[in-house]
Amino acid sequence: MAAKVDSETIHAELRAEILHGSHAPGTAFKEVALADRFGVSRTPVREALGRLQQEGLLERGVRGLQVRNIDPEQLMQVYDLRILLEGQAALEAAATRTEMDLIRLEGLVDRDRALPDPDDQTRLRTNIEFHSALWTAAHNPILKDLLDRLSTHQIHAPSSTLSVGARWADSLDEHAEMVRLIRNRDGAEAQEAMRRHMGEARRIRLSLFGQIGLPNG
Repeated sequence: MAAKVDSETIHAELRAEILHGSHAPGTAFKEVALADRFGVSRTPVREALGRLQQEGLLERGVRGLQVRNIDPEQLMQVYDLRILLEGQAALEAAATRTEMDLIRLEGLVDRDRALPDPDDQTRLRTNIEFHSALWTAAHNPILKDLLDRLSTHQIHAPSSTLSVGARWADSLDEHAEMVRLIRNRDGAEAQEAMRRHMGEARRIRLSLFGQIGLPNG
């Protein structure tokens, strides 16, 4: 018997698609089409879309609910906050990480290094997975919740900074170095490495805004 599809299932699947960049900003989410897709009535779809709107992943547009469009000023504010909070997560992870945390982080770095020229969506998805694993390694649920919420705002960017020049390879080297520092319980150095890592992502994003003529704030 097929598993029952409820609003929780629909929400989880659509949220993952949005976070992984499967839907461009401005893409309309129609209740009828989604109800047909999931084989359910419109009620669980409406509930799932309402949650996505509350989480800031959807906004009300002329065609109904749609994937949020990018706000350059807000996105740069998210980078500023992530520089601070991600640095704190790296600091705390160095003190509280378990061996299982390290195995997970090292495994993600190895997996990403083995990817053969991944596309933009894959780079975005795997990067989110690595950072989320590092937040988990901090064993601070409040900090992880804040970072999870912040990360949802960055999926509205037109492309990942990881696809600019050699940034993908450089980023993986930086991930590996942060894991090494966390393994060695060198919290201050891990914190600084993470701040540099996120600061470089912010710098690249700012340059991309300049190239397409968006206000930098």
